[in-house]
Amino acid sequence: MNVFVIGLGLIGGSLALDIQHEFNEVIIYGIDTNEEHLNQALEIGIIQQKAAFSDLNNADIVIISVPVDTSLKLTPKVLDEISDNTLVMDVGSTKEDVCEIIKNHPKRRNFLATHPIAGTEFSGPKAALKNLYRGKTNIICEVEKTAFKLQEKALDIFSKIGMRIRYMDPKSHDKHIAYVSHLSHISSFMLGKTVIEKEKNERDIFDMAGSGFASTVRLAKSSPAMWAPIFEQNKTNVIETLEEYIQNLQQFKELMLQDNFAEIYQEMESTNHIKQILNGIN
Repeated sequence: MNVFVIGLGLIGGSLALDIQHEFNEVIIYGIDTNEEHLNQALEIGIIQQKAAFSDLNNADIVIISVPVDTSLKLTPKVLDEISDNTLVMDVGSTKEDVCEIIKNHPKRRNFLATHPIAGTEFSGPKAALKNLYRGKTNIICEVEKTAFKLQEKALDIFSKIGMRIRYMDPKSHDKHIAYVSHLSHISSFMLGKTVIEKEKNERDIFDMAGSGFASTVRLAKSSPAMWAPIFEQNKTNVIETLEEYIQNLQQFKELMLQDNFAEIYQEMESTNHIKQILNGIN
């Protein structure tokens, strides 16, 4: 099985590692505009060979793991190059735009829109992790538009690397993911910005920062090159989540100004219910 991974960062690299582990007769080919990333991926065994777009006609599977703005330009070009039996998977964090842009492509049946919900705040080939996806959820959109045999091929991979599957339409996916992922990243970036601007002496930040601050601001270490295009593509949904989040912050501030700490206690206690929700998911 010839698997081509375009974009050799955390997500694509981790998929490559897990596929190699679960499938004996597989060769992973890498395509990346960053030559250093290609060399690193080859050196640490994420890929076995470098490749070019002209080689895509030999692919059984192509995984597109690039920033979502790049994916909009790249995905139609990949579909132009592949054979009739090749499965192409996009693994980006937004789905509506990429599904729209290839909806009339002659090889639409070869494409599967996926979003494996896993990752860390790190990027690049050296961030790739084995078993990153085990026990994680993978959202698949518009599965009915993908050829059945190619659906089966994808599901076999996801099953072997230990992923749970959920099906969703692209519009709903982008709306829901704005709440549970995109808003979290914005909150983390802005918390980091607020603290850095307030505490000019960085030594004080690191001396006083506990595990709570570190975990909350962790996502602020994520790649802007990846996240700025995500916010742009999902702008409408992200703005909606921000408006609701800001409204809750304003309400909390008003309760503080009113010395209404009994209500603040009630707000926090009711929100504690999220523990049961998350425990049920995990």
